[in-house]
Amino acid sequence: MAMTIISVSLSEKLLNEIDALKEEAGFSGRSEIIRTSTRLLISENEEKKDLEGHINSILILIHPQKLEDKVTEVKHHFEDIIRTQIHSHLQDNHCLELFILDGDASRIRELSHILNRNIKTVYSKLIALPQ
Repeated sequence: MAMTIISVSLSEKLLNEIDALKEEAGFSGRSEIIRTSTRLLISENEEKKDLEGHINSILILIHPQKLEDKVTEVKHHFEDIIRTQIHSHLQDNHCLELFILDGDASRIRELSHILNRNIKTVYSKLIALPQ
């Protein structure tokens, strides 16, 4: 398989975290970490595409506190699937949002997609519960 070299801009903090992960997890280099991370992201995205019908899920979101109003604006458009939402202020001016969702898989994917596209999330994870 032919490899293509690309250029990526990373913050110093993220680069330090990659280097620490390399040592802790035994990766051979930064490229291997980035390839593995990309594969995991693609796999997660594929799993979300396969969701269909009525599902229960949990959406975990960490975002900068200054974007709290945008999250609130988005969530009001999805009250039909949001059963519970827990909001907590974290250190470094970040917020944690925990959404318990119940409804059509396409609506749940749409909520996750809109939040990830419109909010600069630090962390986002959609977990579909087994039916």
